[in-house]
Amino acid sequence: MTRSTHCCAFLTGMLFLFAAFASGGSPVADLQALVDFSATFDLAKVETRDATVSLAGSDRSRALCIETADTTRWPGITLRPPSGKWNLAEREMVTLRVRNVGERTLDIGARLDARSPNGRYTSASAVVITVAPGSTATLRIRLSPTRYQLTEPVELIGMRRAPVEQPKIDAAHVEALLIYAARPRNAGRFEVGTIGVEGRVEVLDTKTFFPFIDEFGQFIHKEWPGKVHSVEEMKARTRDEEKDLAAHPGPSDWNAYGGWAKGPKLEATGFFRTEKYEGKWWLVDPEGRLFWSHGIDCVRARNATPISDREHYFRLPAGNSSFAQFYGGGSGAPHGYYQNIRRYRTYDFSMANLLRKYGPNWENHSCDLAHRRLRSWGMNTIGNWSDSSVSLMRRTPYTATTGGGGIPIEGSEGYWGKFHDVFDPGFREGIRRSMERERGRSAGDPWCIGYFVHNELGWGDEVSLALATLKSPATQPAKKVFLADLKEKYGTIEKLNEAWGTRHESWDALLQSVTPPDRKKADEDLKAFYTKIAETYFSIIREEVKRVAPHQLYLGCRFAWVNDRAARAAAKFCDVIAYNRYTFSVADQKLPEGCDKPIIIGEFHFGALDRGMFHPGLREVADQRERAAAYQHYVEGALRNPYIVGTHWFQYKDQPTTGRSDGENYQIGFVDICDTPYPETIAASRAVGARMYPYRLASK
Repeated sequence: MTRSTHCCAFLTGMLFLFAAFASGGSPVADLQALVDFSATFDLAKVETRDATVSLAGSDRSRALCIETADTTRWPGITLRPPSGKWNLAEREMVTLRVRNVGERTLDIGARLDARSPNGRYTSASAVVITVAPGSTATLRIRLSPTRYQLTEPVELIGMRRAPVEQPKIDAAHVEALLIYAARPRNAGRFEVGTIGVEGRVEVLDTKTFFPFIDEFGQFIHKEWPGKVHSVEEMKARTRDEEKDLAAHPGPSDWNAYGGWAKGPKLEATGFFRTEKYEGKWWLVDPEGRLFWSHGIDCVRARNATPISDREHYFRLPAGNSSFAQFYGGGSGAPHGYYQNIRRYRTYDFSMANLLRKYGPNWENHSCDLAHRRLRSWGMNTIGNWSDSSVSLMRRTPYTATTGGGGIPIEGSEGYWGKFHDVFDPGFREGIRRSMERERGRSAGDPWCIGYFVHNELGWGDEVSLALATLKSPATQPAKKVFLADLKEKYGTIEKLNEAWGTRHESWDALLQSVTPPDRKKADEDLKAFYTKIAETYFSIIREEVKRVAPHQLYLGCRFAWVNDRAARAAAKFCDVIAYNRYTFSVADQKLPEGCDKPIIIGEFHFGALDRGMFHPGLREVADQRERAAAYQHYVEGALRNPYIVGTHWFQYKDQPTTGRSDGENYQIGFVDICDTPYPETIAASRAVGARMYPYRLASK
């Protein structure tokens, strides 16, 4: 079957697959029931924690209904094996399908506990998932981090997940399964269907394991649909894809920008803007047409993996090969093995494969192809982290990104680094310099929707940045501003001490101190200064964005971890507020009460381990068919949400099989490392894009 035929056939079956996903069906083979809730199931043996249980459904599809209260942190149940233990050795994972049948969104988790004969205790947990009312999702508890083990263990470096890792749980002696609501804010009710065991671990011989990455960047020791075995095969797929793109040119009711040409005509300003139309927020394109941003991040060729200290993992080209041009170098990383390594070598299998596939003109060809692909896939936006060589061709609307900004607040923390000190003059100067570089490029470009500035900052809780300021040295500009505010409010240090319960001898002593006050006693002042930090942050960036690009939208900072106080500040100054939301649904995503602004999803994804990759990303699904169904479910939920004006998938191609510099090696692409599209996910994207405008307008 050719790839284009495969795509057409799969598209025809998408409604069936989506129905299976929504109802709890699973296409995974080798599924063995661990617990089922037939009529003979004994409810009396279920251990409960602030919960009650009952059986629901018919005899043929019975489920366990769990009702949880909100008076403990982990209300739920414990199930124990009838024989005292489950022997799950050599199995890959335990899966639970859960359905929220209550009226409120719930965070649901599960954990397996094991105790070896020697008394050693081990456990494994599922990633907690957020499940909206009426929605179904899958919890997966990995017994083995990967599908492979070695006859003799070796340490593999530089990857978030390696092809072989030692299990963290003694799967031969599992004695309990816990299912729970995670830190619920309200009572909830959810159902659990048959609990299954999936997958089998394969043992590989350590002596013949290396190298385990072939010349195309693929895992050597596994076969899967779509794996490349030769350059001839790669070029044949190019011809198949050209036929597929010709057969699927893109939605017929879109204009050049991807706006709804056959929909309502609103005011045209020549640039993108926002408008609330019939109770829902929308983007409006330069021609005045309703626009919903269906996009994808990281549309680019580069995709290097570090090779220093692990050259024996790979089949690498000789130095005189035409593919040697894709050797490169790196310096440091935000996390992982290469974090503190000043210089290391890299190799880019993705770019080497583009040369193999398209020849010497591969750079121009791949840029052109990216635009044709996105249109064909029902997408109309090039998202964050993409190459300007693609976006500035001005054939697909795009978002731009900037950053920069002075010194950090020394006492702050964040996954990607410390928070910016917005009272340092260098903060505004850094943003200004970054925006100045956009003159003559994205600024004033009708194809540019707007700007993301920064990414996934460490906003913490409602007082964290104020406390971080007080934990910083006396030279911290933010600390000086905070003390000036406190002096204005209290007048004397004695009055501050009385309010905070502190014993500072003078204002200078407070400036020199790095000991934070009692959070409760200083709560009002801490919250006030946190708000000042947040509002100063967003107001300065808005001023600098609009100074250079008054017609582009300010799209926010791509919240990953955020509190309501920071979100309210964003709503005050951003045109659109960006969230990176790695959940199974954003149908109920909202801003804090009283805020009415459009939202854009800057990142989301799903991944599976059935196509040679080692890590599924931040949200795992069983296989490519379930990934496609999850994609459609997520985007259609966003289309129904009156606040959301777009979703951007992260990312265009899979990350390197052996990881980027920080080790991320997720199966999250629309194309793989050999530039082969994933037909299942593309069919889902086409199905969404073909009807997204009437679907959003008509949804309740």
